[in-house]
Amino acid sequence: MNGAPHYVSAAVLWLGLLVRAPDLLRHRHDPYLRSICAVLGLAGLCFLLGAPPTVGAVNRLGGTPNLAAPLTYAAITGYSAASQVLIVHWRGGPRVRRTARRWILAYTLVVLGIVTMFVLGDAPVERRTDLDTYYANTPYLREMILLYLLGHLAAVGVTTVSALRWAREVRGWLRAGLVTLGLGSLCGAVYSLSRLAAVAARWTGHDWSALVTEASPAAAGLGAVMMVVGVLVPLAGPRLTDWRRTRRTYARLEPLERELDGVLTRHALRLPPPCWARPATRLVWRRTSIHNALTHLDAYLDRGLYDVTRRAALRRTGDAERAAATAWATVIAAAVRREAHAGPDGGGAGTRGESDWLLERAPDPAALVRIADALAGEPLVRAAATEAAVAAEPVPAERRPTA
Repeated sequence: MNGAPHYVSAAVLWLGLLVRAPDLLRHRHDPYLRSICAVLGLAGLCFLLGAPPTVGAVNRLGGTPNLAAPLTYAAITGYSAASQVLIVHWRGGPRVRRTARRWILAYTLVVLGIVTMFVLGDAPVERRTDLDTYYANTPYLREMILLYLLGHLAAVGVTTVSALRWAREVRGWLRAGLVTLGLGSLCGAVYSLSRLAAVAARWTGHDWSALVTEASPAAAGLGAVMMVVGVLVPLAGPRLTDWRRTRRTYARLEPLERELDGVLTRHALRLPPPCWARPATRLVWRRTSIHNALTHLDAYLDRGLYDVTRRAALRRTGDAERAAATAWATVIAAAVRREAHAGPDGGGAGTRGESDWLLERAPDPAALVRIADALAGEPLVRAAATEAAVAAEPVPAERRPTA
């Protein structure tokens, strides 16, 4: 009998636990994190103990036929309790601790009942995969089976309803995680219901053991994967969004850095590029290079050109932010050409260093992205910048932009 599906499910669940472990170590007193880790850890333990090879090993080591059954059922009951406690902490409220203690006490009694029923019952024949149906009519063992199945069904039922109900009130990654978690719990309900149906069929003289040996493990495995995804999505989703947004911003700033490349190269204003760095680090590097170049070009910025270009773009587009970005792009492109024509002695820079416009009105990060977009796509930018640069006249201090 192959236990690979059980071991894979256990590995997936414990991988999710491993991902959350650093957060738990940093916030070890957070009951919400403790509940999540308990759910993942106990669910993985359920699959490990329920694998046929593990069942055989436990029975041999314990010297008792079917000893693995109460251990597995106790782990499932512990998982059920952890699920209820997790839901309690999700809901919040003034009586969270009291309600959580009540659920823990209730499921502790269920575990004691499982152990008691197993001790009182008689299960001499080892059954690794179909114990539920094989002993469905055996006194005490029948009660043990019903006890763990009904306890598990109650837990996953409450988890499903609570997660899907809460998902209607939130948006984004949290909603996606709750929906996935709710559907995973629903698969857990299918596990319990299929086994209950097989037990009831045995009571009426029918053999539906396939529900226990095939259908319920498949539902449990799928539920385990979805549960891990549901728990991790609210954590990983925002990070993935930030990562994609950072990479996109980095790429959008490329036209502006390319426009300033000559200034950066001639005056060694660009820091060494980071190797094997995170997108956020590379974005900071690109922004720093751009600000270094703009600071060097301060004395070459033409306020008159800015005002004329901004008014023209505003009349054309009706968008104040886009018009300002177009004007900035034009002024920067013209300043690059002026600086290149000025030569190493700075000729044509006017009263260089007296302008304080850039210091007072430097574009913020969002404006830099719009300026880069304007450089890449606005048809007026290149023409206006080239026309302004052809004049190649000193820029009087009173003409430098102040707004």
